[in-house]
Amino acid sequence: MISNIIEQKKHKLIEISDAIWGFCETRYEEFQSAELIRSALEDEGFHVEKNIGGIETAFIGSYGSGSPVIAILGEYDALSGLSQRAGISVKEELIPDGNGHGCGHHLLGTGSLAAVIAIRHYMASHGLKGTVRYYGCPAEEGGGGKAFMARAGAFQDVDVAFTWHPWEENLAYNARMLATCQVYFKFEGKSSHASFSPHLGRSALDAVELMNVGANFLREHIIPEARLHYAITNTGGFAPNVVQAEAEVLYKIRAPRMNQIKEILDRVYDIARGAALMTGTQLEVQFDSASADLIPNITLSSLMHDQFVKIGAVSYGQEELEFAKAIQASFSEGEKQVLQKKNKVLADNVNPYNVEPDFLAASTDVGDVSWIVPTGQVYVTSFAYGTPNHSWQLVAQGKSSVAHKGMLLAGKVIAASAIEVLQDPELVQKAKVEHQEQLAGEEYRSLIPPERKPEPVSQS
Repeated sequence: MISNIIEQKKHKLIEISDAIWGFCETRYEEFQSAELIRSALEDEGFHVEKNIGGIETAFIGSYGSGSPVIAILGEYDALSGLSQRAGISVKEELIPDGNGHGCGHHLLGTGSLAAVIAIRHYMASHGLKGTVRYYGCPAEEGGGGKAFMARAGAFQDVDVAFTWHPWEENLAYNARMLATCQVYFKFEGKSSHASFSPHLGRSALDAVELMNVGANFLREHIIPEARLHYAITNTGGFAPNVVQAEAEVLYKIRAPRMNQIKEILDRVYDIARGAALMTGTQLEVQFDSASADLIPNITLSSLMHDQFVKIGAVSYGQEELEFAKAIQASFSEGEKQVLQKKNKVLADNVNPYNVEPDFLAASTDVGDVSWIVPTGQVYVTSFAYGTPNHSWQLVAQGKSSVAHKGMLLAGKVIAASAIEVLQDPELVQKAKVEHQEQLAGEEYRSLIPPERKPEPVSQS
C-alpha cells in the first residue's frame, strides 16, 4: 500500500522536486522551496508551524496525535557557484555564477515529503495512533540549520527520526561522521602607502597569512582524524602598493567528537590572537555555524535495511544507463581510475548491512538530531556511480529519471520503516536504550554560542 500511495502521487512529487532544483536557493534563503513544501503538506492535511527556532525557512508539518512521535527530516538548500544545465554531460552554466543543487537536497526534501504523505494516508486508513512530523530543515550546507533547530528544542519530544540522502549506492547507513564548526577571523589594521610610509601601516593581510602559517604548523599536533580547512574571504583589496587595513579568513574545523572540536578551536583562537599581536592589528571573531558528530543507531538502520530489501532497488533502462556512462566519461582521470576498479554505472542492488558502524570523514547537521533522538538513515542511488558530491555533474543529473526513481524509492523505504515503528512500540524502546548506550553518559550541548543567530552567508 505504501508504494501504491507514492506511485499515485509521483507526478506531483516530481514537479515539486524539479521546481526546487530550479529555485536552487542557498542557506537560509530557501523561501520558495520551503513555501512549496509547506503548501504540499497543508494540501495533505498537515498542520504546519513556521519559523522554527526563529528561522524563517524552517518549519514543522504534523499529522496525528500522541505517541510515538516520528520525525522525518527534509532538506532543500543548494550550493553557490554550481549552476548547471540539466540533462547534459558537459559543463555548461544555466545562470552565470549561479547556484545549483550539487548535493541533491531538492530530492532529499521531496523524498521525505513522499514518505510523510504515505505515512499519513496509511495511518488514516488503518487507524494507527501516533504523530508523524515533516521537519523542514534549511541550511545543511555550511549553515547548521538542524543545529540551530536543536538548540531551540525542536526535537525534544521526538521518539525516533528518519532521513535519507541521494547517493551512488543503496544502503542503510550505519556510520559515524565528524563534528564540525565554522568561524570567521576578521583582522583590522591601518592603511598606508606601501612604499612612502609602510612603517605607518598595520597589515591585516599579514595577520591572516601568519594565522594560516600557524594553523598549518598546528596540523602536526592535533589528532590525525581532525581537519583544518580555511578560505581567505577578504584580502583587503587588489592594490599591492597599499597596506591592507582589513582582511578575513573563514576556518572550518572537523573532528570525530564535539569535545575535540572545542579543544582544537581554542588552540586556533590562540593562533589568531598571536597573529594579531605580531602585526599590531585588532582581531574580531565571528562564530558562523556548527554541527555535532553523527551517532548511529543499529536498531533503526537495520530496520531500514530490512524494509529496503523487501521493497527492492529499482532497475534502469538503456537510455538511463547511456546518460550515466556519458556523465562518467566527464570525470577526471583520477576519478575514472577509481571507477574502473568498481566497474559500476548505476547501482541496482541493496548493499549488505554492516552491523559494525563505519566511519565517514564528512559532516552533517543530522548529527545534532542524532544526539537528541535515535536516528536512522538510508542512502539511495540517485545518480551515476562515482559522481562526486558538490559537482556540476551531480547538478546535471538532478532532474533525471534516475534521480526521480531514487527519490521515490527513498520515500517508500522511510515510510515503511516509520509504519513498523508505529505498529511495534518495542522498536522505539529498543532504539532509545541503544541510543543511551551510544552516548555513554554524555549530554548534548550545542557547539553554537547562545548569542549566535543563523545568517544567509556564503558557504565554504
